[in-house]
Amino acid sequence: MESGSKNYYEVLEVPTDASTDDLHKGYVRAKNAYSQDSLALYSLMTKDECDQIIDLIDEAYSILSDPEKRRLYDQARGINQDLNYKNSGPGKNQDPDAQHNLRGAPQTTQHNNMAKIVAKKRFDLTYSVNEELEKEIESCTEFTGSFLQKIREYKGVDIPRMADMTKVSKTYIRHIEEEAYDKLPAPAYVRGFVYQYAKCLKLNPDIVANSYVFLMKNSNSGEE
Repeated sequence: MESGSKNYYEVLEVPTDASTDDLHKGYVRAKNAYSQDSLALYSLMTKDECDQIIDLIDEAYSILSDPEKRRLYDQARGINQDLNYKNSGPGKNQDPDAQHNLRGAPQTTQHNNMAKIVAKKRFDLTYSVNEELEKEIESCTEFTGSFLQKIREYKGVDIPRMADMTKVSKTYIRHIEEEAYDKLPAPAYVRGFVYQYAKCLKLNPDIVANSYVFLMKNSNSGEE
């Protein structure tokens, strides 16, 4: 939710012709979703990140809840030309910061927002790009377990997080990277594991999975 990519209506997730009540409901839903006591956000977003988003939410509501400010805002964007702004201002007895209002807000949109945030944070990769290694990855046609481990570590994903992202056990992830084929299940299952592993690292999952299973099968046939 960045100010450069969303307008104030999108920040509050309300239509451009939203009523006073709709604006307030959108505000409290958004504020509640990004509050630091939200368990779904715990360890996913820093306090500074949440504070920045909450500041944007407050800014959006302060503009849209004021009839004159909203009129000027809409006029600058060429929307709501027929809206009756006199009836779209703050309602009586509405306290946007009241915690009982926040807790009483409808939960559907809030849960949808939270799911998006959690999914994004869960699969985000933050790392310093190594051009040489990127070229090596791009040109690779044989994805060994050791090379997959190298890529995982390069992209800053530890084994516990990889297990959470892929829903593959930490034990199997280690076996895949160690190429402990005798400790892995049938190739069909391994292909699915490696496919998810590659997908989470933003690699081509088909190429990586097919390559790994090919090496696995060849290794097993060579032992017979």
